[in-house]
Amino acid sequence: MAVDKNMNVLIVDDYNTMLRIMKNLLKQLGFSNVDEASHGGEALERIKTKKYGIIISDWNMEPMTGYELLKQVRGSEMAYKDTPFIMVTAESKTENVIAAKQAGVNNYIVKPFNAETLKKKMEAVLGVF
Repeated sequence: MAVDKNMNVLIVDDYNTMLRIMKNLLKQLGFSNVDEASHGGEALERIKTKKYGIIISDWNMEPMTGYELLKQVRGSEMAYKDTPFIMVTAESKTENVIAAKQAGVNNYIVKPFNAETLKKKMEAVLGVF
């Protein structure tokens, strides 16, 4: 089944430049319905009011990290608990990757990355597009 590029995508990062970069990469891949949040708490509020096809979140943010957001999303009984979730981080520590996998992350991207890396990680979660 083809991936719906009109799906709502939520990107979460506390660094505005990174949000802009991710939004541009997603646009290059054909995704136009991209919302932004600057931390996990803001993302959680958005998720409660809008259906997203995928969440792409940075790990290190304040006041709520991407890891805490992931645990909140996966621990919820709400409709969004199964939303595909990709974690983005500058750290590739094995313990972080294991913790994210145990918390239910679908994929993991280490910064820096390009459109091709993002596409491959998204295809692994959503299917080929």
